[in-house]
Amino acid sequence: MKITLDYFKRFEKQIILKKIGIAGQKKILSSKVLVVGAGGLGCPLITYLAASGVGKIGIVDFDKVELSNLNRQTLFKTEDIGKFKVDQVKKEINKINKKINVIIFRKKLTSKNVNNIFKKFDIICDGTDNFMTRYLINDYSQKNKKILISAAISKFDGHLFKFNFKQKGPCLRCFMPEIPSVKNNCQTEGIFSPVAGIMGSLQANEVLKTILNIKNDLTNQILIFDSLKTEFKKLKILIHHKCINKC
Repeated sequence: MKITLDYFKRFEKQIILKKIGIAGQKKILSSKVLVVGAGGLGCPLITYLAASGVGKIGIVDFDKVELSNLNRQTLFKTEDIGKFKVDQVKKEINKINKKINVIIFRKKLTSKNVNNIFKKFDIICDGTDNFMTRYLINDYSQKNKKILISAAISKFDGHLFKFNFKQKGPCLRCFMPEIPSVKNNCQTEGIFSPVAGIMGSLQANEVLKTILNIKNDLTNQILIFDSLKTEFKKLKILIHHKCINKC
């Protein structure tokens, strides 16, 4: 792709970084990223992917905007209540950069449609809020050697994972073999709104590092954020010998 003056000016502050440059920006432009969930995590994640110049962004979500979303899902406004999230997100992305190829999937992700949706993308981002969908995303990504970057939030805490299934290593089921008996999500436990913004931004950070092949990423690790103490810690995820995916 030929870099025009307008394109250079738009991404100038990234291009002048030694770890990015023109070559890196071209990698970002040619990347294909799917975001599952256009909520508290998806909104900041999608915003930074679009602003950074990711060329193709897919968004999967079947929910409509509700009043209770507005404290943390920053792409939506009061007048968006009752409208499908994916439609409103696409409008907002177009305001950031009309040249981005945005593909929306206004449907619930299931085992029947996951292949048709996922096969078009290289990096999968999980911003969902239930374990059955998380396992579905994990299992498909592991089987089809996708890169999976997953985040989760609850109360005052956030978690971020990265699995590069192009290499042998653990998966989400190695870390969490079974669905917890207690349902921990925003609906039941609440969420401190800045945590959603922080973790979604960190998810975007890992996506861009992956595209640019920047080392020292989170592959096969979990990053845990405690907003009350403003502390981060990282733990290594090991292969579980009883994992049903036979990692």
